[in-house]
Amino acid sequence: MRFGLDIGGTKIEIVAFDPEGERVYSKRISTPDNYPAFVTAVCGLVNGAEDTLHCQGSVGIGIPGTICTQTGLVKNANCTFINGHNLKNDLQRRLERDVFIANDANCFALSEAVDGAGKDGQVVFGVILGTGCGGGLVVNKQVLAGPNGIAGEWGHNPLPGYRESADGQEQQCYCGKRNCIERYISGSGLEMQYLQRFGEALKAADIIAGMQTGEMSCRLAYYQLVDQIARSFATIINMVDPDVIVIGGGLSNVASLFDDIPKQLTRFVMSNECRTKILPAQYGDSSGVRGAAWLPLS
Repeated sequence: MRFGLDIGGTKIEIVAFDPEGERVYSKRISTPDNYPAFVTAVCGLVNGAEDTLHCQGSVGIGIPGTICTQTGLVKNANCTFINGHNLKNDLQRRLERDVFIANDANCFALSEAVDGAGKDGQVVFGVILGTGCGGGLVVNKQVLAGPNGIAGEWGHNPLPGYRESADGQEQQCYCGKRNCIERYISGSGLEMQYLQRFGEALKAADIIAGMQTGEMSCRLAYYQLVDQIARSFATIINMVDPDVIVIGGGLSNVASLFDDIPKQLTRFVMSNECRTKILPAQYGDSSGVRGAAWLPLS
């Protein structure tokens, strides 16, 4: 049995998968707001699942942050109370077994590379385009974390080819840098750019709906987004040349992106053609917890 846990700012989910990869158990609880309660809650979910299923399993966890490779401490997590703690050791001591932890975007990428949209690819880059923008890199079904534990954090590079006339005024990112990709190719980025350009606050879903009905301002905002995604994806392709880029998050539900992005890629990729496939995640919102469950095998 394999247990995968997905840690979010508001909820923690555990899912149990049998040896064939079928979901056999799941449970969600609210995320506690302090570290001791958090550790207790995670252990309680694992123990509760095992009591229900009458078996023990491996434990993989996806967190909205990463583990410092030198200290073993959590860093860059938006659940800020887990930062600076050795979560892996604390959980292993309580659960009395190995615990595998990775960034949630890495878990997403691993799930889609193992048996999802990227299963036929050797090199798979997973991108989450939601409220923010995360990424993970998987090669031969193995997650690449890197010596700094930040492989795939491409959303915090500057937007390629930024021009104020085309992309609007500069954006300050929460990470402290300016013009990060995340501030443009995300749901919140689309909303901010629309507000700056047209002076009206619209949700990303409403902008997409307006584009689909032919509203000119929404169409302009949408095609600006397509151009920015293509520029950003081209940097991945020029450096890593993945077989597949798999998109998850809220924007992955916009079907037209999977026709429109490839049409723009050849403008920026250093090749006469671009064979990299751009595909939606096969498992959608479940990819993160599935990938967490696969971590012990990666």
